[in-house]
Amino acid sequence: MDDGALLLPHGSSDVVDGAVDYAGRPASRSATGRWISAVFIIWVEIGERFTYYGVANNLISYLTGPLRESTATAAAAVNVWSGVASMLPLLGAFVADSYFGRYWTIVGASLLYMSGLSLMTLSSLHSSPCGETATTDPADCAQAGQVASFYASLYLMALAQGCHKPSVQAFGADQFDDGHPAERAAKSSFFNWWFFGLSAGILVANLLLTYIQDYVSWALGFGIPCLAMTAALLLFLLGTKTYRLYPVRTESSTNCPSDGRRGDLKRLLPLVPIWATLLPYAVVFCQSPTLFTKQGASLDRRLGPNFELPAASLQVCSSVAIITFVAVYDRLLVPLARRLTKRPSGITMLQRIGAGMFISLVSIVVSALVEMKRLEVARESDSMSVWWLVPQYALFGVSDVFTMIGLQEFFYDQVPEAYRSLGLGLYLSIFGVGELLSGGLVSAIDKISKMGGGDSWFADDINRGHFDYFYWLLAVLSAVGLALFLCFAKAYVYKKIDNPN
Repeated sequence: MDDGALLLPHGSSDVVDGAVDYAGRPASRSATGRWISAVFIIWVEIGERFTYYGVANNLISYLTGPLRESTATAAAAVNVWSGVASMLPLLGAFVADSYFGRYWTIVGASLLYMSGLSLMTLSSLHSSPCGETATTDPADCAQAGQVASFYASLYLMALAQGCHKPSVQAFGADQFDDGHPAERAAKSSFFNWWFFGLSAGILVANLLLTYIQDYVSWALGFGIPCLAMTAALLLFLLGTKTYRLYPVRTESSTNCPSDGRRGDLKRLLPLVPIWATLLPYAVVFCQSPTLFTKQGASLDRRLGPNFELPAASLQVCSSVAIITFVAVYDRLLVPLARRLTKRPSGITMLQRIGAGMFISLVSIVVSALVEMKRLEVARESDSMSVWWLVPQYALFGVSDVFTMIGLQEFFYDQVPEAYRSLGLGLYLSIFGVGELLSGGLVSAIDKISKMGGGDSWFADDINRGHFDYFYWLLAVLSAVGLALFLCFAKAYVYKKIDNPN
């Protein structure tokens, strides 16, 4: 990530077309943007992901613990909340692209984050009157005000994430000029290191916050993310003088405002089939913080005689796999692929996405096989080591390096420049719809499988349930989604990039 690599071609202008600096002056290529700005923004993303996943990854434990919800109810609630949080970037992107701009949307979203997390921390200070004892009615254990304020804080946090996520990612990519060959090549690397950074934030959250929440205090476990978000906002403001800003495009700024905007929106239509075929991948994606965590809670998690690994911290395996493989991909695989394909990025964006979808399919098949083995061991009244879950978590992480980064670059690169936040909002909405579909599937299967007095696939005692059946269903859906994706990807025509240099 060396700015020295981004040297200006002889005779080229030092002004970045369409960009201004913090004072509204034409942005100087040598004084703004590039990695000097991107590093600030990547650190902000590390803080934001630490904050978000510090709550999300152990949320099911809080709902089934202090709030005493059933496994099926809690899993559905987590999926619906995550789905809404992933759909709201469409709204946040629209606000950023049409009204406030990305910089001010990021600032406002950070303040919303801090408000939601403050309310969440205060809510968790009110302990349940019957502690961890079981009850058939969650309202008997959790005061109505506590439940209401907790869910209000959750959805305030979802709104903040919806405004923050597409804006900060597009803002980071804005620091590299598509019209400058060296900067365009650096942008592809930016998406890799961006994902490396957010995965590092998730890793620290899994290592630190899950332990604090499970063994020290939920209030402290929610309060630390609030402080982290405050630090992230201050760091973002510190880099203000280095940023390249792109003014919001209004109708008065175009010669044919209505026709131009309609034409731009029509260019989004070819993305819809690709978007739709990713939904099964998104359904698989949301199992890690829910059913994978419940699996882990039932296994032998002892590390030595006096320490037990928190179930949610197993997601560290995915984060470690991501952090390791991003470096391998960017420094080894991409240069090798460049020599073979002569493409700056090594492979196309859709090839990268498809490879990740295949690895995700393998991951959910492995998950089903491991769950079958776990149930077999449980029937023999024996315990199974938690390390059996490492392969599915690791494969899950490697699939993210391909699919998630490929999607981020694809939906940023292939939309009109004026709608790049919206493009990233579309990418995030894949996971929003996937979360909602997952929540609907869990609720429907829970009701159907209990018909006739049988046990639910998602029974509170998971040794009487059948997560394996659900995983096999997801494997079939993933295979269908991958087959359709390959058909649409083969027919897709990439947008041409105008390059004045």
